[in-house]
Amino acid sequence: MIEEHAGAGGEASRLPAPPDGTAVNAAWSAPDAPAAGLRGAFRRLLERLLAPRFAAQRELNARQVELDNQVLAYLGARFAATHENYDRRLGAIGRRLDEIDERHRRLEAELQAHVRDVVERVDLVLEEATRGGLARDHALEELRSHLLRIEQALGRRGE
Repeated sequence: MIEEHAGAGGEASRLPAPPDGTAVNAAWSAPDAPAAGLRGAFRRLLERLLAPRFAAQRELNARQVELDNQVLAYLGARFAATHENYDRRLGAIGRRLDEIDERHRRLEAELQAHVRDVVERVDLVLEEATRGGLARDHALEELRSHLLRIEQALGRRGE
């Protein structure tokens, strides 16, 4: 028989059922039917002679059944405690990983905002540099024109 067990994530895992000791518990002290006749008399005589050994065996059988039941109960409790401990630890690890994931999402958003800001600044600097280059080119062109006019004016004087 297989029983369901809910794990840390809520999913059910299939665990084997514990052993059933009912048959052993019922059979350990089953008395024999008394025999009749000469055979019964011989058996009763043997039972009287071997009574201490039979009593010891019955006592051993009873204690063994009790021990088996206690071992089964102990193992069941131990497995349940172990699973509970693992479920608790896995739950804590899962919560910690969720917290880490949330911090990573926030850091990612901050990093994206920072990169956008840097890109905007670089674009602004490039725009200013380009605009400054055009102004410089225009100033150089005006200076060339002015020098050309000066050269022309000086060239007319020297003629």
